[in-house]
Amino acid sequence: MKGIILAGGSGTRLSPSTDSMNKHLLAVYDKPMIYYPLSVLMLGGIEDIMIITTEEDKSRFEELLGDGSSLGISIAYEEQVEPNGIAEALIIAEDFIGKDDVTLILGDNIFYGQGFTDLFRQAIKNHEYATVFGYRVKDPERFGVVEFDNQQKVISIEEKPDSPKSDFAVTGLYIYDHQAVNMAKTLNFSGRGELEITDINKKYLEQDQLKVQLLGRGFAWIDAGTHDALFEASEFVKNIQDRQGFKLACLEEIAYYLGHISRDELYKRGQSMHKNDYGQYMMEIANRKHTNQYWDTLDHHPALGLVQNE
Repeated sequence: MKGIILAGGSGTRLSPSTDSMNKHLLAVYDKPMIYYPLSVLMLGGIEDIMIITTEEDKSRFEELLGDGSSLGISIAYEEQVEPNGIAEALIIAEDFIGKDDVTLILGDNIFYGQGFTDLFRQAIKNHEYATVFGYRVKDPERFGVVEFDNQQKVISIEEKPDSPKSDFAVTGLYIYDHQAVNMAKTLNFSGRGELEITDINKKYLEQDQLKVQLLGRGFAWIDAGTHDALFEASEFVKNIQDRQGFKLACLEEIAYYLGHISRDELYKRGQSMHKNDYGQYMMEIANRKHTNQYWDTLDHHPALGLVQNE
């Protein structure tokens, strides 16, 4: 399974904050926005990842994340010359994807919930053709909307409809087989001037190959692409972290619990940022004596959003 993070676009919804900076490098509370989707892919067990961004921002992401080796993964970079839509990411990454399956996640999407990682891993394990994630929203007209029959089978999907047929939005997380690349190549530009990811999902639906995994009340999904949403996301992350004492999307901690980096590497990384809370947190994790082995495993650690299986 390959992973793609789409972190391009013009960022006009967040102007003027994004006039000189890619929105995916803006802070969501105490870490760059890009950390959140990257953490989702890492927790899903995906180690071969491509970040697609603009020509002028590519070097900034490379400076931040490098080739991924410090996290025990591989990160490649590619450019999206114009903001031509989400589906274009599949075309740009054609050689990277090859004949593999691929998980595509939008760089401004934040997912949280106890058991989310377990659900995501199961979705990857059980994946056949196309799997998307549905989430109930109060303003479905802003999103791709999925409609179900009485047996919760998908019967339609529409992009930003004026009269939504349901209140379930399709989130910015998609799992596809390699068919998706050729499907993307056949798309025409929509009235919005984009290659729509909804049109890819429709093609899978026409072939009876689209599965929707619903995210229930216990999950949070935030599209942090507006000023209000960015503020709400930062407030949400702060509240969770303050109350639980764990950090969301701490990439180094995730790499440590996945076994990609050692305790010493985690500590040294934290030490390099010892003047701030993020660095101190890594040092504290590395210094733990592990008296409670139950919580210090990947399968049960609450910081990683996995289900406690007793």
